[in-house]
Amino acid sequence: MQWRCFKALRESTLKTTRAWAIKEFAMSLWNYTSRTWAEKGWKRWLSWAVRCQLKPMKKVARTIKDHLWGIINAVVLKANNGGAESLNSRIKMIKVRNRGFRNKERFRNAIYFHLGGLDLYPASVKQ
Repeated sequence: MQWRCFKALRESTLKTTRAWAIKEFAMSLWNYTSRTWAEKGWKRWLSWAVRCQLKPMKKVARTIKDHLWGIINAVVLKANNGGAESLNSRIKMIKVRNRGFRNKERFRNAIYFHLGGLDLYPASVKQ
């Protein structure tokens, strides 16, 4: 039942429907493993987004075109910046907890202390 309603909506000429379809097509492009096919898919998406006559989609298409090499690398290599974002978040928490630092050296030392993985137990205490 829902599929029939969805199909009718998909075949309509509403601007939101076109924007949604373009977005869904872009979401499917993240599953490629071949650089060649990923590049072909993204270029096809770019041509569709530029021709769609929707100003926000055209703006997104220009941004993606400017960063296409990085996007294709991320798709093919399955790379992400999750680790860096996590570390950045923990550094910000150190800064917030201490309500700022008087100088950069103390801030750097606090980061090393909390996130440096230091072993603070003496050798005689370890078992």
